[in-house]
Amino acid sequence: MAHDLLDRLGNMNMTEKKKVIAGKIAAFSVGIIAIILGIVFRGMNVSFLVGWAFAVAASANLPSILMLLFWKKTTAKGIASSIVVGIIAAVGIILLSPSMYARYGLDPHSAPVPFSNPGIISIPLSFITLIVVSLLTQNDNNKAKVAAA
Repeated sequence: MAHDLLDRLGNMNMTEKKKVIAGKIAAFSVGIIAIILGIVFRGMNVSFLVGWAFAVAASANLPSILMLLFWKKTTAKGIASSIVVGIIAAVGIILLSPSMYARYGLDPHSAPVPFSNPGIISIPLSFITLIVVSLLTQNDNNKAKVAAA
């Protein structure tokens, strides 16, 4: 969190002590969010929730890992956009699923998404995003390689 996001991407030159503090704050924040989500989803089938967690993780990570290993045209911007699209698509599909509509107290049959597994849509969408953005940012990747040489 502190090293990659704040120091590298945010261009914040942090001391090691500040990185440790930022990491502790991030860990504490994630813990609080997990507790809140545990309270909100009380009474739901745990295996169902674990399936959702794996679907969100696969939507974010699977396309990035596979394409980075097996496709030479993969760019950093393609990976970043793929991760963002994968997470947003998976969580969005979950929130619009019949299971969540029932949780909201609405008619599950009126849910805009007729299924509860987001991976069916979010994983291919993440792959497509990675491919399109990587192809569109090939010049940026080539410039970075030339500058490094």
